[in-house]
Amino acid sequence: MSKVCNLKIFPSLFFLILFGIVGCTSKFKNEPLNALHIVAGEKLKGLDPIYTDDLYSGIQSSQAYEPLLQYHYLKRPYILIPNLAQGLPIMSEDGLTYTFKVKTGVFFQDDLCFKASGGKGHELTADDIVYSYKRLADPKLSSPGWWVLDGKVVGLNAWREAAGKLTQTDYSLPVEGLKVVDRYTVQIKLVHRSAQFLYALTMPFTGIVPREAVEFYGKEFINHAVGTGPFKLSEYNPNSRIVWDRNPTYRKEVYPSEGEPGDEKLGLLQDAGKSLPLSDRIVVQVITEQQPMWLNFLAGKLDFAGIPKDNFTSAITPTKELSPDLAAKGIRLLKSPGLDVTHATFNLSDPLIGKNKLLRQAMSMAYDEATFIDLFFNGRAFPAQGPIPPGVEGYDPALENPYRKFNLVKAKELLAQAGYPEGKGLPPLEYATISDSSARQQSEYFQKMMAGIGVTLNVSSYSWPQFQEVIKNKKAQLWEYAWSLDYPDAENMFQLFYSKNVSPGSNDANYMNPEFDRLYEKSSILSAGAERTKIYGQMVKMLVEDCPWIFGSHRMSYVLIQPWLRNYKANDFDHARYKYYNKK
Repeated sequence: MSKVCNLKIFPSLFFLILFGIVGCTSKFKNEPLNALHIVAGEKLKGLDPIYTDDLYSGIQSSQAYEPLLQYHYLKRPYILIPNLAQGLPIMSEDGLTYTFKVKTGVFFQDDLCFKASGGKGHELTADDIVYSYKRLADPKLSSPGWWVLDGKVVGLNAWREAAGKLTQTDYSLPVEGLKVVDRYTVQIKLVHRSAQFLYALTMPFTGIVPREAVEFYGKEFINHAVGTGPFKLSEYNPNSRIVWDRNPTYRKEVYPSEGEPGDEKLGLLQDAGKSLPLSDRIVVQVITEQQPMWLNFLAGKLDFAGIPKDNFTSAITPTKELSPDLAAKGIRLLKSPGLDVTHATFNLSDPLIGKNKLLRQAMSMAYDEATFIDLFFNGRAFPAQGPIPPGVEGYDPALENPYRKFNLVKAKELLAQAGYPEGKGLPPLEYATISDSSARQQSEYFQKMMAGIGVTLNVSSYSWPQFQEVIKNKKAQLWEYAWSLDYPDAENMFQLFYSKNVSPGSNDANYMNPEFDRLYEKSSILSAGAERTKIYGQMVKMLVEDCPWIFGSHRMSYVLIQPWLRNYKANDFDHARYKYYNKK
């Protein structure tokens, strides 16, 4: 889910993408006083939760669609709490069966699709949950989020296989592991114990949708949002503007009354016990260039913002603190480490790239990440040696990736061993990127690095949705990305290399290694501990050697917050966090 384009400069997880614009009455005369104005950094693919494999769409979709569970907004380490569920599940003694009680009195937003009730949304039931999970598994829909349930729920894979043979998917066919016990109770039975399964039930992919809306809107459902969430879609143009208004039928949910030490002093508990959402409207402007966003922030039209690389030295002092000018305006600086990794992806399904590990290793050694970090991240990152970010089980600070040591001499030696001395005989490689100025600058840097060993890159630029389509259809040979963890476990990184997840799934590199798969499957049924950590280390070593990625960097988030915005806290996983934001 958490794909974000590495070609964006803002070095954070969720924050590098979205920026808030405050609605001053003099400038936004028709907006509620507490309206939030948000800027999306890329055009959206759509709002259907089963297709939200990128952060941009995931955050927007989550304003309307909700999963069973969520993370506590304030507490750290992250803990799971109920969302649509009444509580955490009752687990069987063998750890395989989860029984969820669904909250009563939760209604889908009113919409024309509910013909039987004259447009009134029906109450959420266990049937809606089973339907939504089956829909995620439907092979005809080709959801990139299928990996979160694949091989985990008893009978679901068999149901998926049978559905693939039917002209039209029959959602009435039972799945042994998805059982409606009664109107408000659903039971999920797993194939194997899984320490990470509950995390899947927090993700946008598992947001619950009403069957009436899916059938009423058909192919256009992707451009509609009919959920149970805090906001209701009022206007939708994925290329320019999205408007969310407070959902008048939203259930009773309140701002948390406790957090971690220090939250009260920071003012994060001022709204404790107040009904959510705290804002009446969110207006999302789609603006793909950074300077207009930055200028809006300086003009007081942004609630919070990342800092473009070209403006970093004017906003931040050499000691990495907020400049006196900005501090005098009451602006706050929030620095937080990101659970992410940037990378260049090789398409291993390509006959040239995929069959030549030495070529990939040579290109990895030719890429100077330290200079890249200085040029594009203003030093707000450090080089990654593997896929696991700091703060997550399995991260090894002593790991040294031999193919991430910038060494042109060794890189040229590897290129010669690959059969292309000084690049002779190697055709230009097709490099896909995003159509904006930042992406252009970074692709030019990539071209320069590769030219140092005789490798030529042909750059093709696309809009964000087109970029995603090119990758899912395996049409490019390499590209740059970033991945932010969907949940606090390294499994979320390793599933990006699991062979069953190849494109159009989450394994965009189309990496296939039977031994890696075996270890992945073994680790997925283990709880955190020494045995699993050891396996994680073995998997990392395989990825280092096979080089499906050029590992980039782990980034630090620098976010500027206006004095009038309340309850802003760095959060790696809460896609629906805007319901907590308030303005003084």
